Amino acid sequence: MFLIVDDDLAVRTSLKLLLKQAGYEAQAVATAAETLAVVRETPPRLVLMDMNFSLATTGADGLALLREVKLLAPDMPVILITGWGSIGLAVEGMKAGAAEFVTKPWDNEALLQTIRTVLALNTSLTASETELPATGSAAASRRQLDKQYRLAGIIGHDPQLLHVLRHVGQVAPTDASVLIEGESGTGKELIAEAIHHNSHRRQQPFVKVNLGGISASLFESEMFGHRRGAFTDAKTDRVGRFELANGGTIFLDEIGELELASQVKLLRVLQDRTYEVLGDSKPRRLDIRVIAATNRNLAEMVAQGQFREDLFYRINLITVRLPALRERPADVPLLTQHFVDQLRATYHRPALRVSTRALHWLREQPLPGNIRELKNLVERAVLVSGKEELGPEDFQANAQQLTARAPAPGELPAPGTMTLDELEAHMIRQALTHYDGNISRVAKALGLSRGALYRRLEKHAIPFE
Repeated sequence: MFLIVDDDLAVRTSLKLLLKQAGYEAQAVATAAETLAVVRETPPRLVLMDMNFSLATTGADGLALLREVKLLAPDMPVILITGWGSIGLAVEGMKAGAAEFVTKPWDNEALLQTIRTVLALNTSLTASETELPATGSAAASRRQLDKQYRLAGIIGHDPQLLHVLRHVGQVAPTDASVLIEGESGTGKELIAEAIHHNSHRRQQPFVKVNLGGISASLFESEMFGHRRGAFTDAKTDRVGRFELANGGTIFLDEIGELELASQVKLLRVLQDRTYEVLGDSKPRRLDIRVIAATNRNLAEMVAQGQFREDLFYRINLITVRLPALRERPADVPLLTQHFVDQLRATYHRPALRVSTRALHWLREQPLPGNIRELKNLVERAVLVSGKEELGPEDFQANAQQLTARAPAPGELPAPGTMTLDELEAHMIRQALTHYDGNISRVAKALGLSRGALYRRLEKHAIPFE
């Protein structure tokens, strides 16, 4: 049984009919007293509540009623309904425990999809955790997870990583938006792919978008597409990223780098699940799963006015935090062996191996660049050393280069020691190390736009996230 809470008879009637047609039984109430009475007696499966609900009998408001409802039934999901101009109120409701919010006038199919997602997510998260052996090693637990889920490419069995993978298994079958947080190089893209490949959308597109490389002026064209002649340089039609992802999953990487002007446009698309191609005024519907990732603290950015609070709550219905590699040192030998296995085939060195002493030394390193830094460190050692067994000394020289004081981007090697392309790649790597992989700061220091920096990263095959 669902509960509809709204003081408008037309809204109650419309919602009740919509739910009935979708196969859901619903009860509708018009007052706070009725709402609380229903929740006290038999908590409904889900509540649809108008945030502009008028409570003349108590003098309270919709937010106060939400808090009372959540006190009575903390685990019961509540979806808020509000006008676009009152999204700030809905955000306050999310802070108070609401599961989601939709705006008026709502789209029926979008509302039903939101309901299905919230129900699936609530069932998944309130059920017992994925069953794993009560006793036994972490490796056994990881093997059990691998039997249940598609986790290709994710290496390790540290308890923190296993917690992340169990979480992935729980939320993947739903359509809930997911925010993946973690330092650069921790594997956020791999986790996004795992969520997609364990979802019902696995046969549909998985489209990756690096938002840090899209300026505000190009955002609509890149994301929504354009028609020929829509603007001066639009010489052909362009398919936008949202259209490419329709039916599947869109991965919005580096969302913390998105300019404020673009954030409101993204919010409207994620809220309404509709968009317009530039040069074509006909609205188009979207059916997508949204996964975002960032290496920045979005909550701090919200407090500083650098990231919209309403967008923050729209994208992080579920948050997955990836541990830094220094938080899971036991996985360093496993990752090292994985990279060596790959490099054996790449460089045709079948006898290549890493000594126990080297593995122990690597495990003790801080590796601020995380998995990406470890991979680069291993590959450098393989390229420089001609030995079949790599010892600590083969990694230490390269590690000193990686962890030594990073010169400011203007500092150059001796003249004549590099070609122009090599010099450019050298300066970019220096800046990436100096600024801990922060693309915005690197681009600013080098005097480049973010887009120009990304083109150079691709040109020189420099790994980035």
